[in-house]
Amino acid sequence: MSKQIHHWVAGRLVEGTSGRSSAVYDPATGEKTGSVALADQREVDEAVSTARAAAQDWARSSLSQRAAVMFNFREILHARQDELAMVITAEHGKVLSDAAGEVARGLENVEFATGVPHLVKGSYSEQVSTGVDTYSLRQPLGVVAGITPFNFPVMVPLWMCANAIACGNAFVLKPSEKDPSASLLLAEMWKEAGLPDGVFTVLQGDKVAVDALLAHDDIAAVSFVGSTPIAKSIYETATAAGKRVQALGGAKNHMVVLPDADVDLAADAAVSAGYGAAGERCMAISVVVAVGGIGDRLVDAIASRLPKLRVGPGSSPDTDMGPLITAEHRDRVAGYIDRGSESGATVVVDGRHGELPTSGFFLGATLLDHVEADASVYADEIFGPVLSVVRRDTFGEALELINSNPYANGTAIFTRDGGAARRFQNEVEVGMVGINVAIPVPVAYYSFGGWKASLFGDSHMYGPEGINFYTRGKVVTSRWPDPATSVVDLGFPQTR
Repeated sequence: MSKQIHHWVAGRLVEGTSGRSSAVYDPATGEKTGSVALADQREVDEAVSTARAAAQDWARSSLSQRAAVMFNFREILHARQDELAMVITAEHGKVLSDAAGEVARGLENVEFATGVPHLVKGSYSEQVSTGVDTYSLRQPLGVVAGITPFNFPVMVPLWMCANAIACGNAFVLKPSEKDPSASLLLAEMWKEAGLPDGVFTVLQGDKVAVDALLAHDDIAAVSFVGSTPIAKSIYETATAAGKRVQALGGAKNHMVVLPDADVDLAADAAVSAGYGAAGERCMAISVVVAVGGIGDRLVDAIASRLPKLRVGPGSSPDTDMGPLITAEHRDRVAGYIDRGSESGATVVVDGRHGELPTSGFFLGATLLDHVEADASVYADEIFGPVLSVVRRDTFGEALELINSNPYANGTAIFTRDGGAARRFQNEVEVGMVGINVAIPVPVAYYSFGGWKASLFGDSHMYGPEGINFYTRGKVVTSRWPDPATSVVDLGFPQTR
């Protein structure tokens, strides 16, 4: 039976009233499993009004109270992570191990946020002038919104809401309408943890809800993760409305393999980073840059591993790669195989062939060799299990290739040469760098974000930059009368 997926407002499920909805599918079968409500302007206004009232009280709560809620939420999330992973797999399609890994990375951000009493500490300078002290504060913004993508329906919301709520804000989440159920499970956990009603809100919706949030006078800040065109639009729209914005865009992540690299290590990393979660990750490796004479050996090593990847439902314990999110997206990704061939690339492995389930939105791992930089398969963010190999003669040419790309989210180098690795980390124009690590996602006490067309705004996500984003600084300069001249009996001998 198809389920109805609602909003979460004021600590409870609220049915949609707009009359609009969107179908939710199981990508492994292609069957419709639910219908999610799509909020309109009036529903957004009502939800934000509730969040604003809750934010005023929550901002006045003590740091110890906030930390206690965060610790409670952490324990509940940890205890129910398997349940949450199954919800992710049912609507996104990624294999259960990937879903569990997503929850674990989100949990790290919650653990970081439990330290909020330390994270928002200000500074104090006594006697900056005679009888004058100066000190700094960090205070919450009010109501903040998060607009999150389908590919990480738990981790990315936790990148945002953990810090935002710990800092004393109310948080309004607009998840992807493609896999919305995990957001409601998070809402239940926040309530169970003791978070006051209204501090965490879920507004299901599409562009109508997004536009309403971006224009709303009571939304102080917006966090977004998604494609570059939408990130750019959200940044420009929300900043024009006077809001603070962090908008993470698309990616075209390169993995450089130098001639001295361990070929087996590099091939294993390329397969894991290129095809994990069916390539639907902003940190997925989509381009392998083979330098010098390593190309043939590396391509052979990657190709030899692909027949061993088992493609099937994410809920099956022996599956290595699940389906893509929709049939339309699967077909768009598959179209790049012919386009790559037409542009002169060699199709080493064609993911349209081989053993694939007959139902669902499946595409197998695809490997293209001799891809040129002017081909669409190289230039576009494909967001699927298509790995391109570009060949360059020298390290310098590989570095130039990466630095000339408009995307600059993540990159990696595989080498045994410490000097080459050091030069790479210093000269590559990318926000997150891995050395013999294919997917260099920072731990929670650092911050996540790229450069150039992969980031709009100057604030990276979560970690210390997340704390700064969800608070604003205030500096107080105070002067008090000399105790010797006070007319109040202070209870200790006066000195003159």
